[in-house]
Amino acid sequence: MRLLVRVCFIATLLVCYVLLSCALEHEKRNSEEFQSPDKNAESSIKVMRNYTTANDGRRKAAAPRKKVKKTGSKRSSMGPKSDITCTRMGGICQSGRYICQGRYLKDKCSRAPTRQCCMPVAAWSVLCAGHHNNRVRACDTHGCGAFNANRGNYLHKAVDLVCDDYGIVSAPFSGSLAGPVSRKEPAGNQFDGVKLVNDVHCVKIFNIRPYRYMGPVAQGEALGYLLPLQDRFSGITSHLELQMCDGTDPSPFI
Repeated sequence: MRLLVRVCFIATLLVCYVLLSCALEHEKRNSEEFQSPDKNAESSIKVMRNYTTANDGRRKAAAPRKKVKKTGSKRSSMGPKSDITCTRMGGICQSGRYICQGRYLKDKCSRAPTRQCCMPVAAWSVLCAGHHNNRVRACDTHGCGAFNANRGNYLHKAVDLVCDDYGIVSAPFSGSLAGPVSRKEPAGNQFDGVKLVNDVHCVKIFNIRPYRYMGPVAQGEALGYLLPLQDRFSGITSHLELQMCDGTDPSPFI
């Protein structure tokens, strides 16, 4: 009888152990399945973060392209918005295929780039009294008077106009005198003169003795007289020197 009771007690313990083991195993599986979605969520979050970072990098890289396009559009749209620059100088804007009795100036007219500013002959009045036109000094023993003429170590960024010694020099256009000017050559020769400006033009006239250095003047009004050059340069053609303030060629206006 006692043996039977012991056998039943041991069998009961074995059954309880098996049931407890099964319960623990089932709970372990449930806990692993519950944790697996979190891992998947974390991995998806990482993927999303990487995708967002990649997109941000692409957007940053694309930003300069937009700026370049904007800059290019501004450059392409740059240019005169009207013809007023040309008309103020006494010219007329027209297609370059038409004949211009004077000379064409670029970048002075609006609309199509083929439209250019036609400047009439002698847009400025004659500077030197006693002369019918503004005649550019030809070459002599001391050099040539044309714009960009070779002067040895440099180019002549002005135009020499033939004048008589002590001849009256007149204003080529209406404007205001803006004070004395001076120019010194590499050889040491110094030339003095006066500056004349208006809304369109700015010139420096050298080798003259001005009557005054400041105040308004009208086109054709006497500015001063030509200083002789023969004392320093024997055999040179007497002339004044006309220079644009920005260093460009004044030939189209004279």
